[in-house]
Amino acid sequence: MLYSSAEEWRKAPHKRVLFFGMSGLGKTYISNILRGAGSWFHYSIDYRIGTRYMGEYIADNAKAEAMKVPFLRDLLLSDSIYIGSNISFENLTPVASYLGKPGDPAKGGLAMQEYTRRQDQFRTAELNALRDTGYFIDRAARLYDYPNFICDTGGSICEWVDANDPGDPLLTELAKNTLMVWIKGDEAHTQELIRRFDRAPKPMAYEPAFLTRVWQEYLKENTLSEADVDPDSFIRWTYAQALAHRQPRYAAMAEKWGVTVTADQISTIRTEADFTDVIAGALEARG
Repeated sequence: MLYSSAEEWRKAPHKRVLFFGMSGLGKTYISNILRGAGSWFHYSIDYRIGTRYMGEYIADNAKAEAMKVPFLRDLLLSDSIYIGSNISFENLTPVASYLGKPGDPAKGGLAMQEYTRRQDQFRTAELNALRDTGYFIDRAARLYDYPNFICDTGGSICEWVDANDPGDPLLTELAKNTLMVWIKGDEAHTQELIRRFDRAPKPMAYEPAFLTRVWQEYLKENTLSEADVDPDSFIRWTYAQALAHRQPRYAAMAEKWGVTVTADQISTIRTEADFTDVIAGALEARG
């Protein structure tokens, strides 16, 4: 690992960390605290995806919808209006909206063929954004003179890597450049995430084999055709399974490539010094 001991971590003139885990457990919360401390560069994978790698897809999708409205169509064709997404660290809705949900078009669903096409686009975009981590570490120091660096990943990072493969190319690269930190939730956190998701279902990205399995299971168990699926019902049904699917993957990433801190520990952090102490404790616990 990048830091072999708590002492090495505390003394390091350049601290570089990568947070991973389910969305909603504190990755962005702690990233904002560190960014606010003034010496940390915050690299958001989801923001990079939405601006660099999927920005054109997102804008073109919005334009396609606008072209269905005669008034907007005329303005677009005459270059009288501009359509783009207003992505920020706090507002990643354009990415989620583009990913969409499979099911009945009358309820806002996508055909599964189109849904999987967009899933594949997202997978490619996320892998590219993760591979850009080293570039942004260098850029943050060289261009902006930031000594410290945070990589704030999306919840789907575990879908695209094999933590049990000691030669996994992406994990090898990330571990070389950052201390990988799993923010782990307990059962209470899991239930709260499920309740939160049930109130406001959001699109997610899944490993293709997992998505194929749960889609076929859902259609069979509910005796539905693709066009009859309620998009929100499907992704609600899938979410709890996705949490269970991802948990052992996160655990393997932490065991073999990084350290673990709990969501409760993260929630107590108020300052950069607090964070330094929590990570030092995780390194000591790892031994």
